Amino acid sequence: MPETLYQSDIKSLHLRHRGKVRDIYDIDDKHMLIVTTDRLSAFDVVLPDPIPGKGAVLTAMSNFWFGRTRRLIANQLTDIPLEQVLKDPAERKQVEGRAIVVRKLKALPVEAIVRGYLVGSGWKEYKQSGTVCGIKLPAGLKEADRLPEPLFTPSTKAAVGQHDENISFEKAAELLGQDSAAKVKQATLAIYKECAAYALTRGIIIADTKFEFGLDDKGTLTLIDEVLTPDSSRFWPADQYKPGANPPSYDKQFVRDWLEASGWNKKPPAPKLPPEVLMKTAEKYREALTRLTGSDTAPRAAR
Repeated sequence: MPETLYQSDIKSLHLRHRGKVRDIYDIDDKHMLIVTTDRLSAFDVVLPDPIPGKGAVLTAMSNFWFGRTRRLIANQLTDIPLEQVLKDPAERKQVEGRAIVVRKLKALPVEAIVRGYLVGSGWKEYKQSGTVCGIKLPAGLKEADRLPEPLFTPSTKAAVGQHDENISFEKAAELLGQDSAAKVKQATLAIYKECAAYALTRGIIIADTKFEFGLDDKGTLTLIDEVLTPDSSRFWPADQYKPGANPPSYDKQFVRDWLEASGWNKKPPAPKLPPEVLMKTAEKYREALTRLTGSDTAPRAAR
């Protein structure tokens, strides 16, 4: 069983923020350390049990995608090794394989969501109004149908425990400025189309995903946070895909299904998870990494 890390404890750096999954530390005025823990959130609540090895899988997968997309867009990664930032061997060992040194950037206050298939909240809205996030779609589509074109459907960023809110492109333009909003939309669709095409060659459908962007000192749009992981995306096995039903997915669906059946009211505190649910979820995350990268680990990506 992989070692688990529910919460990092790095005394040599200042803790900047502890999110649902990531712990972020200040290194200096230009760099941060992002530690991806094994925490898992469901229904916007952080669960009490870690998923073994999840943080390492998410880090490896994000690094893989950062590497594949760097010709399309700049990203947050640096070439600074962990040894240079954490001198204490015990601190390094605690976060090895799940920590990256990144540039400090100005994060944009919008999540860039792209939907390639009709599923989830989009399917619910479509059944009622024939739209997804207010965008009119052709009549007669079925659940899990591939959309005629991927849709850019941004949302606001919510604090831990709060819910993100879908917004129109016009609202995103109000928040970001027309030019920045257009660049975010263009980048989001370009990254999704290229990576979804690659994933299909590995037997995985990327039904939808979210990206986050930031700006550097020169105003350059930069890809940040995580990229195309089971936490931020809906991955389906291509060989089990059939329009008309929601296919199984490589993510925390085992956890969601168990929580739904448990009678939990979806408010903190969340119930403890059975060991078999934790293990099945960990296996799904690792299987997605192996399928997409050909390995259960991925090389450190270049900037």
